[in-house]
Amino acid sequence: MENSKIKIGITQGDVNGVGYEVILKTFSDPLMLELCTPVIYGSPKIAAYHRKALDLSANFSIVNSAADAADNHLSVVNCIEEEVKVEFSKPTTEAGKAALAALERATEEYREGLIDAIVTAPINKHTIQSEAFAFPGHTEYIEQKLGNGQKALMILLKNDFRVALVTGHIPLSQVASAITKELIEEKLEIFNQALRQDFGIGSPRIAVLSLNPHAGDEGLLGTEEQEIIIPALQEMAAKGVLCYGPYPADGFMGSGNFAAFDGILAMYHDQGLAPFKALAMDEGVNYTAGLPVVRTSPAHGTAYDIAGKGVASEDSFRQAVYVAIDVARNRRCDKVLRSKPLRKQYYEKRDDSDKLKLDVPEEDL
Repeated sequence: MENSKIKIGITQGDVNGVGYEVILKTFSDPLMLELCTPVIYGSPKIAAYHRKALDLSANFSIVNSAADAADNHLSVVNCIEEEVKVEFSKPTTEAGKAALAALERATEEYREGLIDAIVTAPINKHTIQSEAFAFPGHTEYIEQKLGNGQKALMILLKNDFRVALVTGHIPLSQVASAITKELIEEKLEIFNQALRQDFGIGSPRIAVLSLNPHAGDEGLLGTEEQEIIIPALQEMAAKGVLCYGPYPADGFMGSGNFAAFDGILAMYHDQGLAPFKALAMDEGVNYTAGLPVVRTSPAHGTAYDIAGKGVASEDSFRQAVYVAIDVARNRRCDKVLRSKPLRKQYYEKRDDSDKLKLDVPEEDL
């Protein structure tokens, strides 16, 4: 697959939400089929139902697996044995089982090397819960199934505006106790690596937000900044990571200072994602960094309030596909470059001129 078009596996998500609508609207544009080979994991019958109900023009082929997907076509792999009733805007156990079946098949085919990246349509985190899925969301599921022991980092992004989280889907009451110096260092290392490898930024600059109002106000409003966050930044800076802060979250976002950085690391979910979605919701993308698999999703949820009405915007989903393609390509290039590194060069200086010696054995350099 090294020289082929990027093959994107797309999970159908909650069939009672806007997942199929944004998928089919995205690939109604023939130009999208020139950029990648899209494969939907779901149900041809459900896809056809959504297409008819919403009067969409996208055509698709039914295939047994991604291995059979043809270029310049939208393909659907059937992952569901029984009939599933589509009930727009309703959270149902049936829809949760269908969403999980699609996700399981996509992860299986990724392991088999049949797809290059995964784009997940939104799920209902309650209806999908089962013995096979006891996770707060996609990120944690994919980390366990495809992470090979590596840790995931949730990044929300729109163009050069990227927000990552130290803590993710945990109650606010548990945030302060969950934040440790080691955890911040771990997230900074993953974030820095992702910015370099996945987004091609040579020397990324990362801003780190404080936990407490006014960055703790020198201990008056909390000591986490002085005792945990600043030591973590100092440790990572000594390792060559360009990280700065901690910045008070309100003033940092409100003043537009985020534009001077390649990434922002927030301490908890709503601290980072509330301002991000206020500024970039329409085309925002959720990217799971730090794992061998490339996985993205739109920044919105199932949108039950508008499901079945044909008014959902596909912009965020389209951007999620773009990011998946770009990151998969960047990783391919990075892999090639690392497989054929330039040999070290040896300079000999005996007078006023530098002489490059290429005949020195590699082991002597």
